[in-house]
Amino acid sequence: MIDKEKAKLDPRKQWAKFIVVLVLYLLFLFWVKSWLGLVVVPFIFDVYITKKIQWQWWRDAEGPTRFIMSWVDALVFALVAVYFINLFFFQNYVIPTSSLEKSLLTGDYLFVSKMSYGPRKPQTPLTLPLTQHTLPVFGCKSYIEWPQWKYERAKGFGHVQLNDIVVFNFPAGDTLCAGERWQGSDYYQMVYAYGEQLVARNEGIANLDSMNRFQQRQYFDKVYATGRAYIMADPDMQGFEGIMTRPVDRRENYVKRCVGLPGQTLQIKNHIIYLDGKANKEPDNVQYSYYLKLMNNIPDELMKELNISEEDVMLLNERGYMTLTNKALKALKAVPGLVQSVSLNKDNTTSDIYPQNGAMGWTRDNYGPIWIPKRGATLKLSLDNIAIYERPIRTYEGNDLKVRNGRIYINGKEAHSYTFKMDYYWMMGDNRHNSLDSRYWGFVPEDHIVGKPIFIWWSSDPDRHGFSGIRWNRLFRFVDNIK
Repeated sequence: MIDKEKAKLDPRKQWAKFIVVLVLYLLFLFWVKSWLGLVVVPFIFDVYITKKIQWQWWRDAEGPTRFIMSWVDALVFALVAVYFINLFFFQNYVIPTSSLEKSLLTGDYLFVSKMSYGPRKPQTPLTLPLTQHTLPVFGCKSYIEWPQWKYERAKGFGHVQLNDIVVFNFPAGDTLCAGERWQGSDYYQMVYAYGEQLVARNEGIANLDSMNRFQQRQYFDKVYATGRAYIMADPDMQGFEGIMTRPVDRRENYVKRCVGLPGQTLQIKNHIIYLDGKANKEPDNVQYSYYLKLMNNIPDELMKELNISEEDVMLLNERGYMTLTNKALKALKAVPGLVQSVSLNKDNTTSDIYPQNGAMGWTRDNYGPIWIPKRGATLKLSLDNIAIYERPIRTYEGNDLKVRNGRIYINGKEAHSYTFKMDYYWMMGDNRHNSLDSRYWGFVPEDHIVGKPIFIWWSSDPDRHGFSGIRWNRLFRFVDNIK
């Protein structure tokens, strides 16, 4: 600080400012329960009272030094402020896919509150603001993995409720292929898919129904090992580039609707979700895929009115089906000379269904029953259910789990039960037949929860440009009102 300016400062005002800032800062530390932040207090004291450190030394400089440093100072302040706000209070999120249509649409920009469920303390603190995991242009990591702090969450306004739309880190994103073109793919689905193909090529197609649970376990272990070895070796030059891992808070952000809470038993019967034996109310804009034959093209105005996207039309042209809400289906059928025939797409495939190392026989429309783990609850373990709960026990809660000779071992000791350390949730998209969700990658742990979307602050239709692409009726619409 320039000496003349320093001399003009009123000590009483400086002490008043210091006390106000200090109280606010201490309240913040109490909220996040991180007293390590007390190391900053002497620096706050110096800024307002002692002024021994020349924080703005450049203000006494002349010429380009003062000009450049003024911009550097402003930029650093802005980055720190953005990092702090994004970490503890709110962040922006844009809907990238159609998994929640027609409740939330591709091109909706959401204001996501970290306060609703309580912000997580930084698990990977050394990361650049406004980046999730990769630096633009350079394509390298935007974070340093050390240090890694344990999961803790500050107190929020509430907890995840049934039917809440929630932003969370992708659970299966702990491991992925290092190659850029594969980083958006589910690593585990890829491993099991390649492994199953290779094992079938060498040994023939396995008859899982003729195997007991232990034999099935051995088969899936072989499939996984084979698929992983193929990806690591990359003999066909697919560009896998080996595998990599990501910390929890650096994984991709997903948004889905919570349809199952900790401690509940979920089952899907004929595409309807049941919780503890009772049917859960479907969202107003839930949609399913239908085999559809049209006699004419859908009028553009009707497509816009019903939010039918180019992706919907592409699915119809390529695969013969279209995802539709009940409202859209009725509207199309009501147009004379438009719909020739329509029927629900009943896909009974069991491939890619969670758990991928368990022959459960479940499909996307007929799934479970499955119990959702709850913090402090104890579950009896057996070969019948270990495939379902192996991932939470091993990956999310950090245990060493092995199955040897038909027995389950956790951290080297034979285990007949397990007590969960975290709450878990079941997340699904409202576009039920075109959504990669918990049916494919399982439970969402509480430490993956990012926040709650509050309102849509901007919405633009990717299929339309200019003013015609702005969805004016969706601007500043509260997400809680989208049921």
